[in-house]
Amino acid sequence: QVQLVESGGGLVQAGGSLRLSCQASGIFFRINAMDWYRQAPGKERDLVASITRGGSTNYADSVKGRFTISRDNARNTVYLQMNSLKPEDTAVYYCHGESTGYDLRNRAQSWGQGTQVTVSS
Repeated sequence: QVQLVESGGGLVQAGGSLRLSCQASGIFFRINAMDWYRQAPGKERDLVASITRGGSTNYADSVKGRFTISRDNARNTVYLQMNSLKPEDTAVYYCHGESTGYDLRNRAQSWGQGTQVTVSS
């Protein structure tokens, strides 16, 4: 079982910055890819950014050049640095991770509880 706990959300003015963190804990051999998703009211949950264990990254077009995903494998933690925030970035941000069990075969998908990001105009 893997638990993901996010932190760092809040209220910020347009043009401001926030840094989200998500730490994995529980019983697992390693955390593989980790991602950030977001869901605005009345909309689907969309992928924002992803990072492999080796550090390869991928971003949604809407956040390229403004958001940076990074991770610390020793701390089983993923970060999302969000700069030049816009009102349309307002959403609940969710951390997602894939883990490998100690049998080195079973993989599990885990989600955090979400953290609210609100950008005022």
